[in-house]
Amino acid sequence: MRILLLNGPNLNLLGTRSPEVYGATSLAEVEETCGEQAERFGHRLGTYQSNHEGDLIDAIHEARHRYDAIVFNPGAYTHTSYALHDAIEAVGIPTVEVHISNIREREPWRRVSRTGPACVYQIFGRGVSGYLSAIAHIHYRARHEPTTVSYGSHPDHIGDLRLPEGEGPHPVAVLIHGGGWAAPYTRDLMDGMAVDLAAHGHATWNIEYRRVPSAGSWRAVVEDVAHGIRAISSLALEYRLDPDRIRIIGHSAGAQLAVLALKQHRVAARKLILLAGMLDLHRLRPDFDTELAAFLGEGIATDLDQASPIRVLPLGIPLVALHGERDDCISSEQSRHFVKAAVTAGDKARFVSLGGVGHEDIIDPQSAHHERVLDACIS
Repeated sequence: MRILLLNGPNLNLLGTRSPEVYGATSLAEVEETCGEQAERFGHRLGTYQSNHEGDLIDAIHEARHRYDAIVFNPGAYTHTSYALHDAIEAVGIPTVEVHISNIREREPWRRVSRTGPACVYQIFGRGVSGYLSAIAHIHYRARHEPTTVSYGSHPDHIGDLRLPEGEGPHPVAVLIHGGGWAAPYTRDLMDGMAVDLAAHGHATWNIEYRRVPSAGSWRAVVEDVAHGIRAISSLALEYRLDPDRIRIIGHSAGAQLAVLALKQHRVAARKLILLAGMLDLHRLRPDFDTELAAFLGEGIATDLDQASPIRVLPLGIPLVALHGERDDCISSEQSRHFVKAAVTAGDKARFVSLGGVGHEDIIDPQSAHHERVLDACIS
């Protein structure tokens, strides 16, 4: 594929403009890193930046003949330019909108995107690494484009469904992404796993969920996950899914939400796979205190046990917990101790240690130990 990295006004000042908001990385460094990311996936990257709306429109028009996808940070034009929206819509090239800062937590006018509805996805608040996430999303979207389906009334009550080859009914792998319960981290984190599992015969249902405070409470977030899993029954006939062959795969905070959905809402599944899970909230690193306080809110003093997976055992279904020994985000001791506690409580559980694997590597199909992860997910 040929991918255009397109940047709008003031992004030529990256590295010097408000580094407390946009970081210290220059645009040239972003372009170089993005070129490396594109090459990693076997693609080519072109770059362009302009402070002028008309130039950006022209670049989008010209991309019809030169590029297969666009990664676009429109800058402040995001919030004003219907013309850019129309240009993206007119050329029909899959475009991912990127913002370095968390636009949902800035001034109210920055929270509105005029260009977003014309794009296939929006990534925000991940710093300059958001550009890399956008390239990854484009790659996996091109390999197997999902059908995005609503499972509820809120805009975040959606999931990406990918079907394997064959007539079905297909076994279903439900994917629950992590990201420390923070809004910038969304289901695209599980794109690679979703595409790979679909290639190995499983329908994949990669779900999104609300965050506190829009959900109202952490319990409502768990309820979203449970609701998303139960939606398979209503989708089964149309998409040839087998609701009796469901396995749930949760990564990081998604593993925590998966356990609570199973225990507190009694959703049905044949197997639970926990990847680098947050499984004992009492033993998270101190630098998770802010995320934990945001997730539990006023209940941080009273609800910690109820929200901690290790405190709600047994689960009553087979489970496997995989964890990389080079995970510098969540210690592998979380999974090791959880499995020990699960076995003591009467669950059929096993722990798989992955030497040399980091926190994100465990969900990366290009990582060295991916075959072991895949085997645990489909066996």
